[in-house]
Amino acid sequence: MASCTRSRDGQDSILEPLCFPEQPAAGAEPPPLLCPLCPESVPLRDKDVLLKHLLLGHKLVIADVKLIADLPKYMLYWKGRFLEQPLTDFCSVIKTNSTGPVEKQEDYFLLCDVLPEDRDLREKLQQKRLEEVLEQQQQERDDRSFHRLCMFCSEEFTGNRSSLLNHMAREHSFGIGLPDNIVYCDQFLDTLQSKLDNLQCLYCEKTFRDKTTLKDHMRKKAHRRINANNSTYDRFYVINYLELGKTWEEVQSEDDRELLDDEDDDWSDWQAHPVSAVCLFCDHQSETMDQIYTHMKEAHGFDLHYLRTELNLRFYQQVKLVNFIRRQIHQSRCYGCQQTFPSRDEVLHHIVSEGHVMKLPDASTWNQPQYYFPTYENDGLLCTLSDSDDDESGERHRGEDVPVIAEDLTDLRALKQSSVLKLLLKNRSSCS
Repeated sequence: MASCTRSRDGQDSILEPLCFPEQPAAGAEPPPLLCPLCPESVPLRDKDVLLKHLLLGHKLVIADVKLIADLPKYMLYWKGRFLEQPLTDFCSVIKTNSTGPVEKQEDYFLLCDVLPEDRDLREKLQQKRLEEVLEQQQQERDDRSFHRLCMFCSEEFTGNRSSLLNHMAREHSFGIGLPDNIVYCDQFLDTLQSKLDNLQCLYCEKTFRDKTTLKDHMRKKAHRRINANNSTYDRFYVINYLELGKTWEEVQSEDDRELLDDEDDDWSDWQAHPVSAVCLFCDHQSETMDQIYTHMKEAHGFDLHYLRTELNLRFYQQVKLVNFIRRQIHQSRCYGCQQTFPSRDEVLHHIVSEGHVMKLPDASTWNQPQYYFPTYENDGLLCTLSDSDDDESGERHRGEDVPVIAEDLTDLRALKQSSVLKLLLKNRSSCS
């Protein structure tokens, strides 16, 4: 139980009642389904019995029952409302045999989400269920007590569930989706294991005479996957909890339908999102090269345009210089003198106080193939570097030793000897 915290004057500072954490009993039965119009009730697993009772006994039809997130709470809510107001205040009336004799006509009542109150209730139940599912999924991610054998090779896995799921996908080509898409993972695996123990194929769900025949069948027929049409698996995928009134098939096909429906798309008003370039020394962002140049020059005394002109830097040299400076500062190291500091703030203070802002080491330090690769994968500054025609012609004539694989691949040995990756590996070996 959480203890009360007290303020300095001795008064409790708790503003709302404390609660013991809920501990659901293991294997506890879900609440029963109550008939909203009479004392009748049935276990949740027998919901079809109650729906039949509503239809035959009360002429009440509830639309899209399978999409209601928490049917017991839904029924309980309407039981209370029907005690307050008559059924006709909430339901649409459907008259059967409307063209026949009056004595053979019957009125049926439809309760659906066309009624705003009903839709609000369904959305609240859906949101509550989604919160519970995401909380459960987070608990499974944090749980390190997982212990299970692979269903196909009996290799043992402990720690996190994702290791087993990834193993089955990688080693056995058994795809059930990414680990982040799965919830109630233990129950899911129990369900799959039960089917295999009963010699049942997970995809076509046929039963075989022995395990060897089953394994051969699943391997040869590429049936190492689950049957997507089997609704038993729906509760194990987060996608089925995301949107009210939509099954996973509808969510998956939405984008395709939009593409088919929008044949006459008008792209004339489309605007691209501007590139956001981040300063080399702080978190300031600018949308153009001129703005980021100006900021770095005025705020930090760093003039990238001057360095580009003074050192005659071509495009790829600028890329390597930016990546080099990014990496040095990320590692709390002065790029001018290579001195290391405990934090980024300290190295930035050193760079300014010691006048190392415009002090670059010898080109051999930063003009290395490893700095072709961005320090930050979304570094917008790299996209705004100058790449003029003069640079391209200079690149061709003066030439930096940048290997380019042409379409003619006849001399593969020469390509291997001069590849960027080989040079990187060589440099890494010499550094180590």
